[in-house]
Order: sequence, then structure tokens, then C-alpha cells
Amino acid sequence: MLPSSTAPAFHHVALRATDFDRTVKFYTEGLGFKVHYEFAIPGRIDRAAFLDAGDGRYVEIFGSGSTVQAEGRRRLPDEERTEGALLHFCLRVADTEAAYARALAAGAESRLPPRTSTSRLDPLVEARIAFVTGPDGEVIEFLQSEQL
Repeated sequence: MLPSSTAPAFHHVALRATDFDRTVKFYTEGLGFKVHYEFAIPGRIDRAAFLDAGDGRYVEIFGSGSTVQAEGRRRLPDEERTEGALLHFCLRVADTEAAYARALAAGAESRLPPRTSTSRLDPLVEARIAFVTGPDGEVIEFLQSEQL
């Protein structure tokens, strides 16, 4: 699907899975994504899949044996999760509480329970937000707002 303007349009976020099947299950069964396209490239990408959020925007999952461009070095097995350039990614939802509960039931860890966030600037903007940590250390925000 091509954007209607020449401005760049968001397409996907890529994640390296420590357990590919668990990660795909989390996003499909837990968050409602659909597997759009699976692929592998011998010698470079062991397993990969584009998971569709339902609007032509994707989370791309790579198997742990894949060699792909990354923001930083690969985390060692015994290292704690570290913060890199990607702080979080956000999913627009119709119901923050429901999305948060569904993610927790699928194995996510809570970072910030649902709450209302209000800007202090004019114009006033309200959003219902929550944050979880996914199966590979990725931080996911759920956003419900009429204004954003």
C-alpha cells in the first residue's frame, strides 16, 4: 500500500527474537497481529516474519541466528536488558485497559499500568496510555486518544 503523499510513511519496527515462536505467538495471539509474510535467507536470516497490525503497518521479527543491521550490539545471554536508541514503540488501540490486560495475559511484563495523560500545553491533549515489556525486552506503549 503506497502513501497518498510523497512524505515518508511508517512501515515497520524490527525486533530480534530470543525465541522466535514465542515472540510470534505473543504478537499474534496476545496482541492480535496477523502473520503477513514469512521468509528466510540462507546464511543470513534463519527465520523472519512480517506481522501486520491490521492497517498495513508491521512488526518484523527476526530469529536469533539472523545477521541484520541493528541499533547496537547483540545482547549476551546473561546480560540484563539495556536501553538503546529505540525507547519504545506505540500501538494505537481502541481500549487501553483491554490491550494492556491482553498483553499481560500473553506474558508481557507491566511497566506502567493504564492511566490518563494530559498535556499541560494549549491545546489540551488527553490520552489513555499504558506500557508493557514484550518477550524480547521491547517496550510497547498502548495509546487511546481522540486527539493524537
